[in-house]
Amino acid sequence: MPRVLSLSTLFPSEARPRFGQFVARQFDALAERGDVDLTVIVPVARRLARGEPRAYPVHYVPFPAIPLIGARSNPGLIARAVLPLVRRMHAERPFELIDAQFFYPDGPAAALIADALGLPLSIKARGSDILDWGARRFARGKMLAAAHRATGLLAVSAALKDDMIALEMPAEKIAVHYTGVDHRLFNPSNRDAARLEWSSWTRGAPLLVSVGNLVPVKGHALAIQALHHIPEAKLLIVGSGPEAAALQRLTRGPHLAGRVRFEALAPERVQLALAAADVMVLPSEHEGLANVWIEALACGTPIVISDVGGAREVVRSPAAGRLVERNPQAIASAVRDLIAHPPSPEAVAAHAARFSWETNATELAAHYNRLIA
Repeated sequence: MPRVLSLSTLFPSEARPRFGQFVARQFDALAERGDVDLTVIVPVARRLARGEPRAYPVHYVPFPAIPLIGARSNPGLIARAVLPLVRRMHAERPFELIDAQFFYPDGPAAALIADALGLPLSIKARGSDILDWGARRFARGKMLAAAHRATGLLAVSAALKDDMIALEMPAEKIAVHYTGVDHRLFNPSNRDAARLEWSSWTRGAPLLVSVGNLVPVKGHALAIQALHHIPEAKLLIVGSGPEAAALQRLTRGPHLAGRVRFEALAPERVQLALAAADVMVLPSEHEGLANVWIEALACGTPIVISDVGGAREVVRSPAAGRLVERNPQAIASAVRDLIAHPPSPEAVAAHAARFSWETNATELAAHYNRLIA
């Protein structure tokens, strides 16, 4: 059984239970297979943290991050903080592969650890790590060095693979590794019951749902502004983040009063929101391949999203939704079209059938084994 150490700054904790859930779900599915001996290290900034028990060991290791200005130093600070623990574990039971689940700062930090132990290295790219950090000169240099040091690389979409190649990462090392979805949770079976959850608010009006961190890149402001052109609809925004106050101010005009709600929901409640919706709207500035796209489709809810990242790999027919320009008028037009001509939930859900955590884990285990071999 291959022994893998994975480094991930994206991972749930008690303080942020929804942060990096997709990484945890990927590893939970991998652990269920029982053919990879996995250990996860989660670097956290200057604080002790812990999370829920899992089927594999998870170590939260604080490092001395400097807010706002410390990004340049974070890879080295992370490696320095975790190496003593890694060396002790490696001496007791040797690892065979070092893995990173985000390209910056995780990738360069994992490269330092792989060098220290003389082990092969895998790094996964997810979207903002390439598109945001890759645009910063100091980070790009460290990322490229780590990419060339790596034995293999993963990208969450073919479009992101192209972005990595454009950044001058080695094409021959990059494999596409799609996300998964829990079809036991995200499915169309409870759409009628889900709609009852918000029926006292919607009162029969079309319900739009937008799910994502409340940050400018997700485009929640555009979704709110689109309501001016869909006077009959209501919008539920699911998430939390620094843009919350600014977004709430946008909803105070006379035409939007009572038409927008903000909620932070547990995963099972997110499923209810997605299943209740007529359309899921997320006009992001950029994405790799957003998990919520797949979760919405699995619930039988069509999506209106911007043509970014792996969007064309997901919206492959009109039944799945629409790809739109990032402006309120285009968003509203697509939403109105889907409300007037709704595809069947079964036709929508079929577009998510090829995404599962079981498939994701099978491909990840095969990737690890190839690199070790």
